Amino acid sequence: MATTRTAHTVWEGNLLQGSGVVTFDSSGIGSQPVSWPSRAEQANGKTSPEELIAAAHSSCFSMALSHGLAGAGTPPTRLETKADVTFQPGEGITGIHLTVRGEVPGLDADAFASAAEDAKKNCPVSQALTGTTITLTAELA
Repeated sequence: MATTRTAHTVWEGNLLQGSGVVTFDSSGIGSQPVSWPSRAEQANGKTSPEELIAAAHSSCFSMALSHGLAGAGTPPTRLETKADVTFQPGEGITGIHLTVRGEVPGLDADAFASAAEDAKKNCPVSQALTGTTITLTAELA
C-alpha cells in the first residue's frame, strides 16, 4: 500500500534576508525555522533542506541495512548512522557521506561492509538521490 507524507513551508521575504518555517504535517512533530544563513553559513538553531535530507537518508539507510542483515540471518543489535550532506552555494548539494557503525553478532567486517553497500545502493532515499555522489564508511563496533 502506497503512503504519502506531507510537510509544508511558509517563506517570507527574499532569499538572503527572508526566513521560513517548515512544518511536519504527517507526523505532527512540529515546525522548524529555516533561513539562507542556516543553510549556507551556521545553523544557529535553525534547520536546512540539507539537514532534512540527512535525517531522511540516515533513517532510510538504517532501515534498509537492518532489513538486509536480518534477511541474511544476522540481525543487528544496533546501527548508528550519520549522514553528512554537503551544500555549496552556487553549486548545490555536492555529496552525501554515510557513516555507519554496527553491532551485528556473528558477522565479520567484510560481510558488514558488503551489506552496507547494498543498503546504500537500494534504500529508497539513495535511489531518489541518484544524481548525487553518495559515499560510505561502514565499521563494526
